[in-house]
Amino acid sequence: MLTLRRSIAGVLLLGLVPTGASAADPAAAGRIKVVSGAVFVVRGDVAARAALGQVVFEADTLRTGPDGRVGITLNDDTRVSLGPGSEARLDQFVYAPADGRVGLVLNIVRGLVAYVSGRIAKLSPDAVKLETPNAIVGVRGTTLALRVTE
Repeated sequence: MLTLRRSIAGVLLLGLVPTGASAADPAAAGRIKVVSGAVFVVRGDVAARAALGQVVFEADTLRTGPDGRVGITLNDDTRVSLGPGSEARLDQFVYAPADGRVGLVLNIVRGLVAYVSGRIAKLSPDAVKLETPNAIVGVRGTTLALRVTE
């Protein structure tokens, strides 16, 4: 009976110890604030329908259909909106100003994207890059709109 109790206690304690997988889980970069029409979040190789309030992570791709529109707010209050037929990937999002680490790289594959800068651009304008297939845009102002055609 004593051995059984020790085994059960050991199993219960194992459930309390953090595993390497949870420590490696990515932190949320932001949330979807506006969504209409066909909008998908592509994470890895899986495309799933986007939902209002859904968390967005670094390396996620947002893709809109012909009738789709989506708006996200990142944790530094940067706002990004995509119009119909657009695709953009959040290649980098680091917002740890207390540690002196900030950075944002948004790769715009195609379509119409509106950008309103947040705290990262105010703290370190050189840390924000909007990339397109043919150019890299450095952000110096607070708002801009880009149309990227294939």
